[in-house]
Amino acid sequence: MTDILPEDDLHVIASRAKAKTDISHIHAFLGAKTSDKWLAVAKDNLPLLMQDHANCEKKAAGTAMNLIFRYEFHRDLQEKLAQLVREEMLHYEQVLELMKERGIAWSHLPAGRYAKGLLKHKRTWEPAGMIDVLIIGAFIEARSCERFSALADVIDDEKLSKYYKYLLKSESRHYEDYLALAQSVSDEPIDERVAFFRAVEAELIDSPDGELRFHSGVPDFV
Repeated sequence: MTDILPEDDLHVIASRAKAKTDISHIHAFLGAKTSDKWLAVAKDNLPLLMQDHANCEKKAAGTAMNLIFRYEFHRDLQEKLAQLVREEMLHYEQVLELMKERGIAWSHLPAGRYAKGLLKHKRTWEPAGMIDVLIIGAFIEARSCERFSALADVIDDEKLSKYYKYLLKSESRHYEDYLALAQSVSDEPIDERVAFFRAVEAELIDSPDGELRFHSGVPDFV
């Protein structure tokens, strides 16, 4: 594991995490709340969920890197996404460490339907395509934040609970950064497009889902 700042060390995180973080702005942004059924199944399947969480952090960093290379003409986007890449890879390393502590072996876990369900609505011309990708990124980060908060309140693993609370600050900032970047590359207000993806994302979260993943819908297999 690479050198990290003291405040990002897992032992420090476990001792400093806030008891409660206000994410009311996240709930206001999202169109649906995580179901009690998802939470009940998720808390009993933490090894699988941690594996998928690690995958999500790695994919988020990869998506940001792809945007950096594809849209290198946009200075503000470059700076914001470079910071995001660093943070996502730090989180990836941290989740790997937490998995190792718990004896959870790395295994291949296919992606769920969530990201594909959002990306299939991405427009194919520019800059509309970039705007949609950034808005989708905002919803993914906001949903992650909402689920970290919900999980932190119900799981029995105290250290993991505190880690999820630690993640709330960065994840909530990421969704706001993505939204700001989307608006910065658009000549028109993005409100209508945000509302469109809010409805799409809420449908994915509220509808039955045959797989458990960090961003999956309501489990229909129990």
